Amino acid sequence: MNILGIESSCDDTAAAVVADGHRILSSVVSSQTSIHQRYGGVVPELASRKHIEAILPVVQSALEQAGLELASVDAMAVTRGPGLVGSLLVGFSFAKACAHALAKPWVGVNHLEAHIHSVFLNPPPPPFPFMALLASGGHTGLYHVSSPTAIELLGQTRDDAAGEAFDKVSKLLNQGYPGGAVIDRLAADGDPAAIRFPRPYLDKSGFDFSFSGLKSAVLRHVTQYPDDARVRLNDICAGFQEAVVEVLVYKLLKAAETRSCEHVALVGGVAANGRLRARLRKDAEAARLSVHIPPAELCGDNAAMVAAVGHWYLQGGMRGCLADDVFSRGAQL
Repeated sequence: MNILGIESSCDDTAAAVVADGHRILSSVVSSQTSIHQRYGGVVPELASRKHIEAILPVVQSALEQAGLELASVDAMAVTRGPGLVGSLLVGFSFAKACAHALAKPWVGVNHLEAHIHSVFLNPPPPPFPFMALLASGGHTGLYHVSSPTAIELLGQTRDDAAGEAFDKVSKLLNQGYPGGAVIDRLAADGDPAAIRFPRPYLDKSGFDFSFSGLKSAVLRHVTQYPDDARVRLNDICAGFQEAVVEVLVYKLLKAAETRSCEHVALVGGVAANGRLRARLRKDAEAARLSVHIPPAELCGDNAAMVAAVGHWYLQGGMRGCLADDVFSRGAQL
């Protein structure tokens, strides 16, 4: 089964063709980063307008790379939420209209579940059950995955997501957007032990996250020592990043221990962070756990992961209907 996936939940317009839920025939992503950089974050109205401009060329490019015509795909899968409503509606309406016009089966999928399925696109996939940490700009959560469609939420952020904290700290340090890549680069030349920021574990036996206080701690430090933002910028970035990484890795491995999982996965945009990947591999090896992380191009928003989870939705008999709509929040797994 060749499934055309479409993703437009935030500021990336993406389309992909995936065969049998795991083999990528094509994957195209049109980024809006350069447009939103001047504002220090995504501007929803601009994002939705750019999706309208990009959706058709991106889909056509994905089909050309896969060597297929739109009429020859077997089904379509599209992100339904959560995300920015204006952005979601572009991809969702496009997929719904195309599927209806061509009498093709289609299904709307959960963006968070799609991120978890990105790990199945990079062989070897983790055996079931496994523990997954989803860390991105808008979401941070821990999930127990016992089958392609049995995914249990164990804990999530109570305020800022991990990626959101990176963006906000980068902005307060006047280092631009997107903050994850900027801080990862600057931290590489800093000492993570030079400035120790708090580790927001909340309840160390629980699995919820909170990063707003950590962000505030960085702001207090820069306010108290204004010269540090210039002289010790790399150390500030390294100290902040280390605090986030330590909490994320601790919670993931603790959850794996609690549920007796021998395999862990890291997905979402923050999974591209070099220090997080290295620390997780090191600590997981010490705990005798196998680690599964998608390549960087599958960590951020993409449509291959949407097509992958869509395959299982469709295999299970799920179908979209014209009355279906998008959602911005809620509908957690």
